[in-house]
Amino acid sequence: MGEVLGDRAVSAVSDVLELVRAPAALTVLGDTMVGAHAAALPFGPRRWLLPVASVFLYSGGMAMNDYADRALDALERPERPIPSGRISPRQALAVAGGCLVAGLGLAAAGGGRRALTVAVPLAGAICLYNLAAKSTAAGPLSMAACRGLDVLLGAGGAYAALPSAGLIALHTAGITAQSSGEVHGGTTWAARVSIGVTVLTALGAALVGGISTAATGRSAAAGRRSGTMAAVGGTIGAAAYLAATLPSQLTTLAEPSAANVRTATRAGIGAMIPLQAALVARTGALAPAAALAVVDQARRALSARRTAGDLT
Repeated sequence: MGEVLGDRAVSAVSDVLELVRAPAALTVLGDTMVGAHAAALPFGPRRWLLPVASVFLYSGGMAMNDYADRALDALERPERPIPSGRISPRQALAVAGGCLVAGLGLAAAGGGRRALTVAVPLAGAICLYNLAAKSTAAGPLSMAACRGLDVLLGAGGAYAALPSAGLIALHTAGITAQSSGEVHGGTTWAARVSIGVTVLTALGAALVGGISTAATGRSAAAGRRSGTMAAVGGTIGAAAYLAATLPSQLTTLAEPSAANVRTATRAGIGAMIPLQAALVARTGALAPAAALAVVDQARRALSARRTAGDLT
């Protein structure tokens, strides 16, 4: 009897992790790191709660996504937790609400009032996207706003983080627009747009920000050396981002089938991490950028366990 109950508990946890897209949640860990480094804010012990807050807010959004799409998923994605009967709509909504509340609490604990003034609109933007904007032409922009706000969460709303937040948002908009072809296939026009967005994002990641002698408090020579290392790190990160994104997008250009679009969308979601690493490296924070590269490897290992052809 104990073994049966234990198996059910493990299965329930597995179902919730599937509901919130657990491996994909790793792609938001770097958002607040990008914002904090762009705004030159110290990442002290409390501030490390902000990436965790992002994970909870993202997870709440994923659970709300499946709650809102439960009728459509019953037709197009019957294997998902709600239409398959493994999780009830009420349970999914409870998971969504609990994650959002936890995310807001962690944001307040990690960044104080400044972080909370961004986290509240972010939670609102997540609800707006899932419950109203997702199936409209404004869907990609709505999702982009969510990821841009997540970067600003780490910056406490500081204007200095706007260029980096804009690049994360640009990439998000492109991937979200591309994902519309996951079920019935895409178009070559959509593939061209997504490729163009990826190239623009990579160029921006290699050029945006940077560090100055005043910011580092070092001599002019030391500042130049740090600036060179930051530029090299940003360029390497931008190249890694391109390598993670472009190949599958080029495949959709040749054949925009639903399977190819799904693969490109998954690749684009994962490519968020090397993009974050590039933006962090561009500020001169090479060690945190390297840590994000490790996170990317962990995400790849977890994502490899997904069912082939599964939808994002």
